[in-house]
Amino acid sequence: MTQASNKTCARWRSGSKHSGGLFDLDLKQEIIADYEEKMTAPDFWDDNDRAQKLIAELNAVKSVVETYNRLTGDHADLETLLELAEEEGDESLEAELAEGVAKLVRDIGDFELQLLLNQPYDRLNAILELHPGAGGTESQDWAQMLYRMYTRWAEKRGFKVEVLDYLPGDEAGIKSVSILIRGYNAYGYLKAEKGVHRLVRISPFDASGRRHTSFVSCDVVPEIDDDVEIEIRPEDLKIDTYRSSGAGGQHVNKTESAVRITHIPTGIIVACQSERSQIQNRERAMKMLRSKLYELKIEEQRKELAAIRGEQTDIAWGNQIRSYVFHPYSMVKDHRTQFETGNVQAVMDGDLDGFIDAYLRSQIRQDS
Repeated sequence: MTQASNKTCARWRSGSKHSGGLFDLDLKQEIIADYEEKMTAPDFWDDNDRAQKLIAELNAVKSVVETYNRLTGDHADLETLLELAEEEGDESLEAELAEGVAKLVRDIGDFELQLLLNQPYDRLNAILELHPGAGGTESQDWAQMLYRMYTRWAEKRGFKVEVLDYLPGDEAGIKSVSILIRGYNAYGYLKAEKGVHRLVRISPFDASGRRHTSFVSCDVVPEIDDDVEIEIRPEDLKIDTYRSSGAGGQHVNKTESAVRITHIPTGIIVACQSERSQIQNRERAMKMLRSKLYELKIEEQRKELAAIRGEQTDIAWGNQIRSYVFHPYSMVKDHRTQFETGNVQAVMDGDLDGFIDAYLRSQIRQDS
């Protein structure tokens, strides 16, 4: 048995003893019991949407408890294997033990990441928007690349991606895109991506082969439940209709079914063209607006708290959260956590978990 394996087993043993903070098993068992009791109520299915949400939350909590029990069982099995190897002096068990420990470490890391998503709206779906900065076709192409990256990431996690609004670029790329990513904890993961993303590369649109720097702003808000109260006055809204520009079959471009809503007091603009009717698109756009207004409210509270603490915050365009360098070397680096990787292609194919993990852990350290 290697010294590293011993340390790993000790780490899980210690973590299991002190799991009440990040992972409170008793509390989760109480939640499961409470949800299951609600499901027995005679009027449970009177509100089908609310019932489905409760069932989804119950299944998610059960999944966490089941994962914890599985990891505890795997740890116990490894301890038994370790004792057997030490008693019999069987070195042939060393490879099996090392492989089991390595797998347990990976599984624990994934489990810890799930537990970090404990904020009130982490569990919700996410609305993600991409907006290119100055630079025309170059920045619009970068937005298209990020759109593909987030789509790939979502698909790998089994999340569903729905395009809400899509405005193609004049020559290539996209001028803007809004997508809804459906899945448990989608917002909890993707809130790590909010900010400005910077690309450095040799531009394929520059005949001289010069290096270009492009920026795209990524905005992420939770899809707020209908039971969250956000006041929106009709007189504060400017509503425009237009013909859809994205893919959608024969219906698209024939009628002005797409809807754009401007919230005059804040200047927030939302648009939706994913549905077949104007009424449906308006309902979806209003839901997007409610989510953005709620996020704005939370952001104002954060700024007030930062002012009380004396924190200096600067959200200027040049202060990107992450840089993607394709030339003269290959590197993706997050400037908030210093996490970086040289495998640029893997990142562009949706391998974002390392960045998300580092960001979530950094937030826990700041709050503690």
